[in-house]
Amino acid sequence: MMRTKLLKVYNALGIFKYSSNPQTTGFAPNIRNDKSSMVRPEPCDPKTVVSNAEDANYEEWLTDHPSALTSFEEMMCTAKGKKIVVFLDYDGTLSPIVDNPDLAFMPDMMRSAVREVAGNFPTAIISGRSRNKVHEFVQLNDVYYAGSHGMDIIAPPRRPKSSDSKYSTLTVDKKGNEVIIFQPAQEFLPETLEIYNELEEETKVIEGVTVEDNRFCISVHFRRAREEDYPLVEQKVMSILAKHSRFHLNRGRKVFEIRPSIKWNKGNALEYLLETLGFAESSDVLPIYIGDDRTDEDAFKVIQKRGQGFSILVSLKPKETRASYSLRDPSEVLTFLLRLAKWRRNSSSSKPAT
Repeated sequence: MMRTKLLKVYNALGIFKYSSNPQTTGFAPNIRNDKSSMVRPEPCDPKTVVSNAEDANYEEWLTDHPSALTSFEEMMCTAKGKKIVVFLDYDGTLSPIVDNPDLAFMPDMMRSAVREVAGNFPTAIISGRSRNKVHEFVQLNDVYYAGSHGMDIIAPPRRPKSSDSKYSTLTVDKKGNEVIIFQPAQEFLPETLEIYNELEEETKVIEGVTVEDNRFCISVHFRRAREEDYPLVEQKVMSILAKHSRFHLNRGRKVFEIRPSIKWNKGNALEYLLETLGFAESSDVLPIYIGDDRTDEDAFKVIQKRGQGFSILVSLKPKETRASYSLRDPSEVLTFLLRLAKWRRNSSSSKPAT
């Protein structure tokens, strides 16, 4: 029933989740080829039964985590008169999840949408990737970037707390504006590089494994490896981790991440950016955070604790989450961002002239 309602909304708005021309949006169309579309499974096909069960579970999950598209008008009623700040994850949120992490390119339509949102609201991208890598993918200078799960942040040049000052460096961005580079894990850099080199050496014999240097954390991707090699990948990662007591392991979707053991995550990054943007003590700020991974739960937790803001999980399947709302995939993220920018334009144009 929920899916039928969604389709009605899309039809009414002239919005479709997938384009028939993937070059237009950068997202693959959700269609089968002519030959496969001719084949219909029998009603007793186990695959059909599993699919129906999954759909039912998802529909039930949506009652607690409703679509941010169908709930958009309700959300924006709450947002009236508030200062909106937008926070976005990258992989799986602004770009599709791909086998090769170096090819997780951002579609041009998504880039345009983020640019438009950033023109209307303070906007930051918080990713597990290195800050420079995310900037290369996004190619926008009007947003703030937090890489390495928030351990490498470029932020407005506000006076940092005394406890933060030793991790902060004042510099100038590409537009000539003063910014702060905040890196609370600076002391771990030499050992992080050492771990990267060890992982490169140990995993090079396993086909399909990629080790990514995210500056303040290291990601071992094994999405392209053979399934029977997964235990070997884990064994090698754990053996190296055992030699570095100041680091710990985080697990993602077919990726192992080794990070410094400091109390800092995407939730801390969100709070830091709100503070440097001047909203830390504001009672009328409304942060919106969109992410798809378990690492985004730390940011969802912060929004939940603040009691104001919208947390949105991107997922095709039911998941345990602190997020209040959901979107199915990056194509729905695109639709949401476009509607958010349009809402601001309409809100601004409806204000009486002064």
